[in-house]
Amino acid sequence: MPHIHSLRVYYEDTDMAGIVYYANYLKFIERGRSEWVRDLGVDQNALKDEQGIVFAVRRVEADYLAPARLDDLLDVETRLVQVKGASFVMEQRVMRGERVLFAARVVVATMTTDGRPARIPAYIRARM
Repeated sequence: MPHIHSLRVYYEDTDMAGIVYYANYLKFIERGRSEWVRDLGVDQNALKDEQGIVFAVRRVEADYLAPARLDDLLDVETRLVQVKGASFVMEQRVMRGERVLFAARVVVATMTTDGRPARIPAYIRARM
């Protein structure tokens, strides 16, 4: 089952036409991934402070399918599709009701705070 994070489009999210500015979809899916990790029971601050491990987006493939507008209520759907040793792949969609507005495939790397690859900790892998 996908993880769902709901959000509302505010004025600050839009361009002059009242349509969501394209780069803000990346912010929306980042929030969806962050809430997914939180719901797994992973404290990202503790992970960084105690183990020196962080998550970093390595790649995003994005499709803009239809515009979201000021005051829309949107759902960010996040689904884990692959787990590797030091990375994982997610598919994310931004939806208004049943309509998909934006779709992305995101590769997230697990790395040390100095930028070296790090294996996903076993307790996190088990929760995924």
